[in-house]
Amino acid sequence: MSLLKHVDFSKPSLYRSLALIAFNPTAWNIVARNEYRNKTITKIFGGNTKNGCYFLATSIFFAGMLRDNVFQKAIAEQPHVQLLPEPLNVIIPAVLVGLGQLFVVTSTWQLGITGTFLGDYFGILMDHRVEGFPFNVLRDPMYVGSTMTFVGASLWYESPVGLLISLYIYTTYVIALWFEGPFTDMIYSNRETKKDL
Repeated sequence: MSLLKHVDFSKPSLYRSLALIAFNPTAWNIVARNEYRNKTITKIFGGNTKNGCYFLATSIFFAGMLRDNVFQKAIAEQPHVQLLPEPLNVIIPAVLVGLGQLFVVTSTWQLGITGTFLGDYFGILMDHRVEGFPFNVLRDPMYVGSTMTFVGASLWYESPVGLLISLYIYTTYVIALWFEGPFTDMIYSNRETKKDL
């Protein structure tokens, strides 16, 4: 089945969803890099790095909620088609959402707020790499878990466009990781270099 033939390209909500999905990781990478180099948010919070990081975390969290809301509206306005036979049309989406949320929640638990929400750009560095679950199963469990949740929701609502948007979401995460990974490695490498001096 071609998913594209079930997409209504005339709906503005589709384009709002795609724009917001791309905006979020782009914006937080720009803001976080600026913070690392110029300490802009930290200065706004009177030099308190934790408060600055919590502010960014709150902003990212609410931007994510907005993204999810716009995604829901986009798929609600699109055609729906049975994508899976019964009872798989209930079982598979439920398993994907459940596992996806497990990965997201346990990642956040392992990393803490500052570890999850770019605290390293504020100079709040972890003592060592987290290797427990879910990081012993996946390299990027938060991004994978988030994508699984979107795929599960798309299957639950029988939304071909939701599956296409989910693929787009995963692609934006992969692109974000191309920028985040090396930059984060550089931050920790700089810390080790300073320790050796």
